[in-house]
Amino acid sequence: MKTKTWKIGEYAVGGVITVQITYDTIIVINKEWDYSAGSNRGSNQSKAKELTRKMVLIDEPGAYMDIDKFLNNITTYYYAEKILDWITENSRLTPNMYWI
Repeated sequence: MKTKTWKIGEYAVGGVITVQITYDTIIVINKEWDYSAGSNRGSNQSKAKELTRKMVLIDEPGAYMDIDKFLNNITTYYYAEKILDWITENSRLTPNMYWI
């Protein structure tokens, strides 16, 4: 399983976004910044309170668009694209070339 956490701060709802990738699923977790662990980007946010979560199956039709919509609801376009780029590089998920 691959996992990465983005500590975005004020540009995301809650400030922290974690992505977990397994062979067939992608989980995007939106977390609230845990100030008891520190307020800088080097702080450990692994125990931060979870706000929302989106889980999709990689082979599901529209999975890319589901993740894209979810990310754009919780952060800016810039960070949503950075996170989607990392997801497509580290999984079998590919962008759909049609609109749903």
